[in-house]
Amino acid sequence: MDKNNISTYAVKHISISINKPADEVYSYASNPENWPAWTDFIQSVVKENSTWFAVSDLGRIKVEFVPDNNFGIIDHWVTLTDGTTVYNPMRVIENNQGSEFVFTLFRMPYMTEEAFEQDATAVMNDLKTLKKIQEKEC
Repeated sequence: MDKNNISTYAVKHISISINKPADEVYSYASNPENWPAWTDFIQSVVKENSTWFAVSDLGRIKVEFVPDNNFGIIDHWVTLTDGTTVYNPMRVIENNQGSEFVFTLFRMPYMTEEAFEQDATAVMNDLKTLKKIQEKEC
């Protein structure tokens, strides 16, 4: 591999503390059927065979997840209507008796700085909604 040709995307790690145990937050957030409740971008989800699809602001998208795990990892790949696939790392981490929810947002090459900031704001708003839902259930 030629190290001179390696490039990375700009990235933002967007996180929020949630006053609920990490395993409970993971259980809720990793279930795609709950996504419309806390993710403004997603209106509905459906599972066809073993594949998840969502109706989103960008149309019908395919969402593929890492397997359920004990590490709080909710990474997923979103395939957009134009065939572009975007990797979305998400983690639920223990934070004392509560949790920290972390979303890693990559700035894709086609994104302007303004669009990247708008995406970051949208993710933070979603995480605030997740926090509100989770803490209300305590």
